[in-house]
Amino acid sequence: MSQQPVVIAVAITGSVPRKKDNPAVPVLPPEQVESTHEAFEAGASLVHIHVRNDDESPGSDPARFAEVQAGVVKHCPGMIVQFSTGGRGREASQRGAMLHLKPDMASLATGSVNFPTNIYENPPDFIDGLAKSMLELDIKPECEIFDLAMLYNAASLVKRGLLKAPPHVQFVMGIPGAMPARRSILEFLLSELREVLPGATWTAAGIARHQFEVAQWALELGGHCRTGLEDNIRFDGTRLARSNAELVAKVAEECGRRGRPVATPAQARALLGLRAA
Repeated sequence: MSQQPVVIAVAITGSVPRKKDNPAVPVLPPEQVESTHEAFEAGASLVHIHVRNDDESPGSDPARFAEVQAGVVKHCPGMIVQFSTGGRGREASQRGAMLHLKPDMASLATGSVNFPTNIYENPPDFIDGLAKSMLELDIKPECEIFDLAMLYNAASLVKRGLLKAPPHVQFVMGIPGAMPARRSILEFLLSELREVLPGATWTAAGIARHQFEVAQWALELGGHCRTGLEDNIRFDGTRLARSNAELVAKVAEECGRRGRPVATPAQARALLGLRAA
């Protein structure tokens, strides 16, 4: 088993609307900063950020991204800031509108995929445009792999010079209509990753009830982990945990049980090939 330190990523908010039974989901920037700080104290070294509008719908206001970014930098020294460029509730023209703020990382889905109630659309020219913007701004993409073809699409980006090698990828498992949460599939993906993107770092994220199980597979197979309320909430809005910090602490405890240290922010930056804070 790998003894490499584990980068714990926390996805604090997501795009599922906050309902009355989900008061722990942070929506306003001060709530997001506070929740991130709690998760940071519990062991998270990377935060994945969505923002919301005042009506709690998914937002794209660069000013809100800037406010959360500034709060994280101030209260969570060295923590990796990753912006979401996800498409739920946002027009394509808005999805990269905050990249000029130069976060450490940003998500980059490398293909389109079915979600339970809609299609997560990422046309080839749109993917290339986002990748080019991140390259020019020295933002490291996290290639989000929701289905098998997306892995080879990421390899194509590297081959065409739109993505620096070695890249970082995240396997997302357990969304109905997309990639199932099966260990055999993750093992196959890793064998392909070594073949088409040698040297790449990787994280695995399980959705809803699969979250902790997928984290355990990642720990055993030498990868990094993602947790948080974004992934913990079902598509029907049902929340399965009380806070982001609770979820991070559970993964951190499992890291210790398996003999893998939790990465400090400085270690996480080195492992993912990022500039120092």
